[in-house]
Amino acid sequence: MKKTFAATLALLAVIMTASPVSAYDRAAWRADYAQLKRLMQQDYANLAWAASPESGIDLPRLDQRTRAALSAARTDAEAQNALEAFVAGFHDGHLKLVRPAAAPLAQKAAEVPRPDFEATDAAGSCAALGFNPGSSPLSFSLPVESLPGFQMRSDGLNSVYRSGVYTVNGVRIGLIRIPHFTMRALPATCRLGWERLVATHQPLTSRSVREAAYAVWLSAFRDTITDLRQAGVTRLLIDVGNNSGGDDSGDLFPRFLTERAVRSAPLLMVASATGARYFDEQISDLNALIDSHPGTEAENALTAARDDFVAGKAQTATPCDLSWVWHEQRSWAGAQCKRLVPAGFAGGYAPGLPRGAFAGNTEVSGQLSLPSAQEALWAAWIGPVYVLIDGQTYSSAEMFAAVMQDNAIGKTVGVTTGGDGCGFMVDAVPPMLTHSRMSLRMPNCVRLRRDGRNEVSGIVPDIPVLPTQGEDSRQRAVRLLGLLAADNAPSR
Repeated sequence: MKKTFAATLALLAVIMTASPVSAYDRAAWRADYAQLKRLMQQDYANLAWAASPESGIDLPRLDQRTRAALSAARTDAEAQNALEAFVAGFHDGHLKLVRPAAAPLAQKAAEVPRPDFEATDAAGSCAALGFNPGSSPLSFSLPVESLPGFQMRSDGLNSVYRSGVYTVNGVRIGLIRIPHFTMRALPATCRLGWERLVATHQPLTSRSVREAAYAVWLSAFRDTITDLRQAGVTRLLIDVGNNSGGDDSGDLFPRFLTERAVRSAPLLMVASATGARYFDEQISDLNALIDSHPGTEAENALTAARDDFVAGKAQTATPCDLSWVWHEQRSWAGAQCKRLVPAGFAGGYAPGLPRGAFAGNTEVSGQLSLPSAQEALWAAWIGPVYVLIDGQTYSSAEMFAAVMQDNAIGKTVGVTTGGDGCGFMVDAVPPMLTHSRMSLRMPNCVRLRRDGRNEVSGIVPDIPVLPTQGEDSRQRAVRLLGLLAADNAPSR
């Protein structure tokens, strides 16, 4: 027995000598946590909101729990879990702590050339440009396709959008599915845009194909509405459930669904070097247009916008101290430090412009308010409209639902959205924590609701349709559509 025990000790000594185990460094993890909080104070746009009672988050308590978890941790894995749980406690889908990736290459890899486009290979070329049919679900977020009384009008495969008509109690409801607010998630946009270029003998380049796809993406929405109107629908349901977001088109599409003026959400940028970059981009774009419109009404408007953005950029250089958030809660409506700078509106400098502004020069009006660049497509539908949302509705899809709700264009129906809010108005390299090498991805913008709340709080439906016990998704779809057909006040 003694000999066996001695041999075991000897073997353990050999193993420990051959494979040294790095000691857990509690102080280094605590330093990482302190660094993480400093980085958030500098560049996390939603930090002041999270520190308000309105957010439903208790940051001082979350901080205490994290410090306790780090004190109790005995391994790197436990400490890493503590930091990840801290970030998850903000309930912000745009805020992410990313674990270290594989070691980078010792030297930069040689660039791989792209093949030339083939006029006969739209599918292959569109795939190479990143148009991916698997990136978003094309089916409706509730299984309306399987309901009796539903008639498919377009499948979203050979067409840009999936659409159909559901009839209940004599009311014909048109449905349109928007699975994502970017054209690349709808591969038919590229194929149809490609076909237009080929038919008109235009050159096939990355830029021309993307521009053609973009035009198809927007015009197809109008065309789908026209088809549904011709099919006799009297109410329209836009399905953005299970939609992870996309780009700023969430602010554009509401204009297609009303004849009234629409106001974009106020935009705030974080008061930091990251926020300053957004102002620089706007200033540069405005300067280019100012130079090309001397002595005109457009020059005056563009110059006023440029000057306001210059003033906004100056504010990013004098940020206030946000360290209070770890010690107390303060109302979002208060005048305390938020480390945010007004930056116009989600669509640009102006909240919106009337049709035909600046003598119909959409280059100028589109720079001041992005939706104006597509004013020819406005008011494609002017009847009762609803927006289907759920807990998987995020980011730009929330932007769309919020604009629809705040401008009283239509009613939201379903379940409260996931609560991502505004994400990234500029791209920034995520900073890295010194010890763990984890990267911190932080949203740098805030969109405000009509009542002044942060959009990251989520969109609460006007007509809640929550899952009930014993009801499957098909039954809930029938119930939801029945509620829309029976709604006596379809216009908000």
